[in-house]
Amino acid sequence: MTTEDILRLRDLGEVSKVQFKERILDKYDVGCELVAMSNFRGGQLVIGINDKTGEFNPLSYAEVQETTNLLGNIASENVVPSILLDIDTANVENGSVVVATIKEGNNKPYHDNKGIVWIKNGADKRKVFDNAELAEMMSECGSFAPDGAVVKDATLDDLNEDTLKIFLRNRFSIVLEKKGMVGDALHEASLDEIANTIAKGHNLNKLMRNLRFIRPDGKLTVAAILLFGKYTQRWLPVMTAKCISFVGNHIGGNQFRDKVNDADMEGNLLHQFETIMSFFTRNLKSIQVEKEFNSLGKLEIPYSSLVEFVVNALVHRSLNWNAPIRIFIFDNRVEIHSPGILPNGLQVEDITNGTSMPRNNFLFSNAIYLLPYTGAGTGIQRALEDGLQVEFKNDERTHEFLITIMRSENLDTSPDTFSKKIVITPDTNEGCPDTSSKEETITPDTNKECPNTNRPKLTNKQKDIVNFCSIPRSSREILERVGVKYHNTNIKKYVTNLVEAGYLERTIPENPFDMNQKYRKK
Repeated sequence: MTTEDILRLRDLGEVSKVQFKERILDKYDVGCELVAMSNFRGGQLVIGINDKTGEFNPLSYAEVQETTNLLGNIASENVVPSILLDIDTANVENGSVVVATIKEGNNKPYHDNKGIVWIKNGADKRKVFDNAELAEMMSECGSFAPDGAVVKDATLDDLNEDTLKIFLRNRFSIVLEKKGMVGDALHEASLDEIANTIAKGHNLNKLMRNLRFIRPDGKLTVAAILLFGKYTQRWLPVMTAKCISFVGNHIGGNQFRDKVNDADMEGNLLHQFETIMSFFTRNLKSIQVEKEFNSLGKLEIPYSSLVEFVVNALVHRSLNWNAPIRIFIFDNRVEIHSPGILPNGLQVEDITNGTSMPRNNFLFSNAIYLLPYTGAGTGIQRALEDGLQVEFKNDERTHEFLITIMRSENLDTSPDTFSKKIVITPDTNEGCPDTSSKEETITPDTNKECPNTNRPKLTNKQKDIVNFCSIPRSSREILERVGVKYHNTNIKKYVTNLVEAGYLERTIPENPFDMNQKYRKK
């Protein structure tokens, strides 16, 4: 290390990753500092600088030898498990300073020789007593996987059959199609029959063991309950989301427009995702982007961007912190609070550049078969390409990752109306309200169409189907959502009629009867 490097460190002062000491006077205190840096992101300990004034107090040759030996002893005797230091010296006027570089540990949590765990807290350090924080340290270094932890007393009967079928259909699509287990055959088959089709001689229990959703001791894992649970919150109460749409711009406000009840959110990750997206679609404003008045609008925050943010929160949240995901809609912004800071030392710049380093590896690798994301680390980049004004905050103080998305400033965010200036041509809008005016303020209502249009009034159930199809869905999925039998009459009523009315469109329009046909919001 050069003299210029030392001067640069000194001028920056003490921070979380740099500490100064004139001399090693207390082996225990220095050991605690090494523990704190090993449990954090590493750092450097500089001996020969006064930590109060920043003035140099150089070491003699003999002191350098003594100090380097002493540091090595402290690292092996006062840090448990012991660590290795990279020790260097730098020449300054009238002597030298010693610089010990501490790497972030890969065997966390480290503790001192009294059994106390320390971690950096700004330029200082603090003791760690919270089990959740200790578990987070263990998760980061790979010694504990919270998504593979046991869920006591849960059994296969506590899993949702429909969600399991969706997962198995998506994960083993090639095998199932090859063996003819598709469509009605798949829908009517039992889970044991599907498992046997996937792997001969397997029932659901054996297949789930092979997929590692059931541990060797026969207990279900956290990942299994999160992905497939009927009543996930019975076992994992905090693995949920709180959704509130406030009046105004302050979280302390006592008025809100909408709030998702805990009972409505109860369910697995797929159910939570759909409930959150429904919350967004009914509380964010739709902006009319085409000239025709009756054309469908687009959400003020692109739906695809919201999908990326929500899926990331659900899949990459910390499973160690006992806190729910919190989603708030204010008049001027949307906030998504996800428990836990970015894992493995990631910074905001890393994720915005496309770096993918999942926190919950097992959950992450299987959620891809249920939730709409690729897992390639490009979702945040695609969301930013939508031109959103987004702020990411990795808040170590509150142990959460916060995404703030600003809403359009020109939106009328009153509870029930959304006014937009448009120009109406009287000749082509005969029968619409007050066509004599060339420019009017119109309050769109999805249930009120001009008399001469072909778009019928939507029932609440049809509105739900249209929102549900923001992600392409099969006719079977749509009818399951409605809760009716898979029958041609119901397909006509709940799917085909919406296609003909222009609310849905086919993903394979050239072949309406294709077996892979799905329907999406137009």
